[in-house]
Amino acid sequence: MDRAEARGRFAAARVARLATADFSGQPHLVAICFALDGDTLYTAVDQKPKTTMSLRRLKNLTMNSRCSMLVDHYEDDDWERLWWVRADGAGRELRADEPERERALELLLERYERYRRDAPAGPVIAVDVERWVGWAAAGGP
Repeated sequence: MDRAEARGRFAAARVARLATADFSGQPHLVAICFALDGDTLYTAVDQKPKTTMSLRRLKNLTMNSRCSMLVDHYEDDDWERLWWVRADGAGRELRADEPERERALELLLERYERYRRDAPAGPVIAVDVERWVGWAAAGGP
């Protein structure tokens, strides 16, 4: 799968998994809603119940900006349609006064109807994607 196809499949997905690691390499994986702008992926901490807003993904990105996001397609009865795409890059938390944060929130609200009713008020993460890689069985969907 070439870079353009990988990016296109990723962009069409509704949810991704964000993988971060702390300074010792301990991995952490979480499902995210996201929006893309060029090769920058945005995700925000929304209002779903959490025990704290000081989330491990944010702490990890402060210690180690390297991260990966994964989307995939699985069909139990037709493995010829399986595929996955991974985006590797460097993540950073956007400050409240950064114009890029406002743009990220606009993109997220445009993409997710639920966010238009209850906009994310928490931290916003930007990931500058450096590498798009993917695999598909025969033809994929």
